[in-house]
Amino acid sequence: MTAPAPRTSPTPKTARPASPPSPPSPTSPTSPVSPVSRIAARAAGGAVRVLLVLAGLFWLLPTAGLLFSSFRSPSDIAGSGWWEVFAAPAQLTTENYTRLLSNGTITGSLLSTVLITVPATLLVLLLGSFAGYAFAWLEFPGRDWWFLGVVALLVVPVQVALVPVSKLFGAVGLFETTLGVVLFHTAFGLPFAIFLLRNFFAEIPRELLEAARLDGAGEVRLFTRVVLPLGGPAIASLGIFQFLWVWNDMLIALIFADSQSPPITVALQQQVRQFGNNVDVLAPGAFLSMVVPLAVFFAFQRQFASGVMAGAVK
Repeated sequence: MTAPAPRTSPTPKTARPASPPSPPSPTSPTSPVSPVSRIAARAAGGAVRVLLVLAGLFWLLPTAGLLFSSFRSPSDIAGSGWWEVFAAPAQLTTENYTRLLSNGTITGSLLSTVLITVPATLLVLLLGSFAGYAFAWLEFPGRDWWFLGVVALLVVPVQVALVPVSKLFGAVGLFETTLGVVLFHTAFGLPFAIFLLRNFFAEIPRELLEAARLDGAGEVRLFTRVVLPLGGPAIASLGIFQFLWVWNDMLIALIFADSQSPPITVALQQQVRQFGNNVDVLAPGAFLSMVVPLAVFFAFQRQFASGVMAGAVK
């Protein structure tokens, strides 16, 4: 007889470790809602949008008042507020602008402002683009130290240079000349231009530049055909900033510009000082000086938004 086979006990099953409890999701009703989240949720509502629109309209009230005042006669301006045009639209007239454009001082000041603003803006864009590309992609001795010096110039206030630059311009014959004002604005606009464009150009993929070099493109062709088209939004943003700074400047123009043909800001200031009651000249002149930079801004608004947001999302 064969002995019966021994009975084997079943192998005990190993217990699986319990998985840790998953953290509550942000949308779970049990998770606490922070005050910031509540404010953000409420800000998405229509009430806040209405409040923002009302705030924007309230902020535009002085501009609207200046616009309507520029189309009113001096007697109407002195007799009632600008809001009276809604009750009596017949008050509106273009006589103020006709008188303004026939004023040789104002038209000459507008021409002087254009002759100062356009070259100062173009020079900053051109030289800033060259220098920004060099600091971003060219190797030369002391590159980082030179760029550090450019960044340090950003904190130098304009008022520090007024006296030494005045002496320098007087010695070389540039004081009270249009060229002197252009050079001053160009010199103080370049540090910010180089800093902005260098950081933008540095974000261009290296592989793209290397591929262009392999195709036989030199540095000049690489700069004009690849870097400048890609840097268009940043260059447009810089151009808007520089144009607005130079066009609205009065301090530099008051010191260095020609007193016989000053820019529009100085001309309007002289009109206020000499003829305090000539609102019929000041109102249309101030509105014209404000319309030009606004037109430039709205013309390049899309490029400006792209340049400001460049690098924010990768």
